[in-house]
Amino acid sequence: MACPHLDQVKNIRAPTVQAVHREECTLCFDGQDSDSGVDVCLTCFNGGCLGNDRNHAQLHYEKSHHLFTLNVRRKLKPNAHRADEEEPPTKMKKLAITEEREEDKYDHTLTLKCWLCEATAGSVIPDALQDPKIKSLADGVMSSLSSARQSEVKAWEEEITACEHTLLLQQESSGPIEASGLAHCRSCDLKENLWLCMTCGSLGCGRQLYGGIGGNGHGLDHFKESGHPVSVKLGTITPEGEADIFCYICDETRQDPELSAHLSTFGINVRSLSKTEKSMTELQIEHNLRYDFSLTNEDGTALEPVFGRGLTGLQNLGNSCYMASVLQTLFSLRQFQERYKTAHAIAHTRACEKLPADCLECQMYKVADGLLSGRYSVPASGDSPKSSVGQGGEGGGLLHQSPTPVFQNGVRPATLKAVIGKGHAEFSTMRQQDSEEFLTHLLNTLRRDIHKYKQQDPSIEDVTRTFSYGWEQRLQCADCKKVKYITEEADVVSVSVPANEKGKMEDGKVIYEDVLLEKCLETLLGTEALEYKCPSCNKTVHAIKQTRFATFPETLVVHAKKFQLVNWVPAKLDIPVILPQGDILEFEGKHLGSGLQPDEQQLGEAPPELPQFDAEALGQLLMMGFPEIRCQKALLATGNSNADMALNWLLNHSEDPDIDAPILAPAGSGGGVMQSLPEPPEELVSMLADMGFTGMQAKKALRQTDNNMERAVEWLFSHPDDDGSEAPPQTSSQRESKTIYGIQDVPVRYRLKAFISHKGPSVHSGHYVAHIRKPFVENRGEGGDGDWVLFNDEKVVRADEGSVKELKKLAYLYVFERV
Repeated sequence: MACPHLDQVKNIRAPTVQAVHREECTLCFDGQDSDSGVDVCLTCFNGGCLGNDRNHAQLHYEKSHHLFTLNVRRKLKPNAHRADEEEPPTKMKKLAITEEREEDKYDHTLTLKCWLCEATAGSVIPDALQDPKIKSLADGVMSSLSSARQSEVKAWEEEITACEHTLLLQQESSGPIEASGLAHCRSCDLKENLWLCMTCGSLGCGRQLYGGIGGNGHGLDHFKESGHPVSVKLGTITPEGEADIFCYICDETRQDPELSAHLSTFGINVRSLSKTEKSMTELQIEHNLRYDFSLTNEDGTALEPVFGRGLTGLQNLGNSCYMASVLQTLFSLRQFQERYKTAHAIAHTRACEKLPADCLECQMYKVADGLLSGRYSVPASGDSPKSSVGQGGEGGGLLHQSPTPVFQNGVRPATLKAVIGKGHAEFSTMRQQDSEEFLTHLLNTLRRDIHKYKQQDPSIEDVTRTFSYGWEQRLQCADCKKVKYITEEADVVSVSVPANEKGKMEDGKVIYEDVLLEKCLETLLGTEALEYKCPSCNKTVHAIKQTRFATFPETLVVHAKKFQLVNWVPAKLDIPVILPQGDILEFEGKHLGSGLQPDEQQLGEAPPELPQFDAEALGQLLMMGFPEIRCQKALLATGNSNADMALNWLLNHSEDPDIDAPILAPAGSGGGVMQSLPEPPEELVSMLADMGFTGMQAKKALRQTDNNMERAVEWLFSHPDDDGSEAPPQTSSQRESKTIYGIQDVPVRYRLKAFISHKGPSVHSGHYVAHIRKPFVENRGEGGDGDWVLFNDEKVVRADEGSVKELKKLAYLYVFERV
């Protein structure tokens, strides 16, 4: 029987800018490769799975009453595989991990369905795609950028642009350079990885590169001696005028639009050259694609993959290992498992009015199901392990016993990444990020989201509070002996790790002395001498600051800071950190703050400080005859920038009713007085309003950033949930009365549950993995009571004891559970 509603589908327009969720369901990771495929709603382009146990497509229809879906099923074409060791099929021209065209690898089967005719699985409309209008709609769904690709923009890229040093390059040439002068480095015999100074033509070798490319850094030495900023890598120059350009001042790869002309100064004709060496881009791509933690035992045998509940990998979305390591760690914790795998999850997904792809709560449930159910933890080949996957909970982890390890495909957390990163300057990009910064951002985002739901249902648990604890800082004046206590809340304990060199390896790499984690913590909780303006003595004095815990968290995260500034860029140092025996941390009464004692006198509030003014600009305005209070307000309103801008403000605001009102202390300065400063310039408020922000948001952002427009925009995007309302400043007593989460029982003991390791020169590059203690069949892992499992993106393997012992020393984040 023909569908009586078919004419309605012809009025639906093909997608234009919306994300089309045709790859997988938005509430689980069942996708288009399953036997039943994905039903794409032709009204809102949501993707829903089909099946007896889930059927999220039916749930979507029940909530939205959208009538038509396009069922999409995908199958791999024969001979569509390419061995991992083969070279990528296309020439690499930019720093991007690109993908083969989908239509070259897969066959798609499309079916139109009407849900009004059949509300359980949708009624198939035979031959509907024969109609040109419906066919055009289906083609639009398939040709549009899928949700995953839209959030990733098909690949991750490094944008290379020109800089002022390449655009304004000043050259000093003594004439053409002979061929012999381009044969090897001027300071050594290296004949590759050579960099030509674009100012004077000096030829020096580069630094050591990925894959063992040699270099002694003589090109960099030349820059330090001469200050000449721009160099080009010989061997990468093409007849089209492309090459590797590096600016030492920017410390970045750059473009030189006039490369051909600049090289001709030294007698080099680019049209006669051919590319003979891999570019930095190509080397970095190969490096990133092959960058891996060891997946072999100490004896060289391959680590065995494991499968089951709680053992699902996360595919790398391009540069998402920082997120994968954090998510795997969070969902290994009992609190997160209970919070996101409960009846509340089902209730929320049925009641949620948002599209699942736009709801953080829905996406956390989706990831929890993907990681914990075991449904997707199966060998990529499709072969089943010896016993059924997913039986026996986490304790049912299964080894894959094939001679050649077969890993799983893992699941793609693309939708969660899009929701978490939305509006954030860094986490919305495909660049590598710091895992500790991401953990903090994720906890704060979840906390704001959970707060909204708790207002409707107070029984909902704020799972992020498992990490919350309080710091107590005690400050004592050395003269009057009065004290001040400040209590602050935090989620991560950051400790500085001292860098003490003890030698160098043959390749020049520095070897550092081992550092005890307990020693780092004792330093953090020790005393510190500092200078302080005492409100009681009314002068600058010496003071002693003591930091202790006000409360302890249920789950303790320790962030090991191992950095050193090199050319003002933080470089990561491989300093071994030694954990206590059995991976047990214990805190006693001496580590817990006690608050104000009966025999202590409390320091009063510091007097409010008035804003500082640019003395030169203020003097110029006073010489023009304006009253001092008006000059000061004009400078404040224009960011203390210059007298001209302040003068313009004065001329435009001379009739303001409060122009002669006194300037009070800024809010939050400790004086307990609301600020009475001038309103931000209307033109700046208007510019921000044109971007879609409210007047309140715009004014608050400008106040927070001294009327700096660029910083205000950054502030707004990093505070998407701030409505712009201003809270009155808090006094010390109000700050102390704030609820601080955590426990005060001592002694308190913690045991290492997981650690996140990083491989690479900087936390913003390289690769992150997570090691997590899992309660397997036997207690073989170091420390007992469980085996260690390595989560390396989609690869999930049982880690060998030797590698755990070594990598534990070099971890970046340690996660301890209270025992």
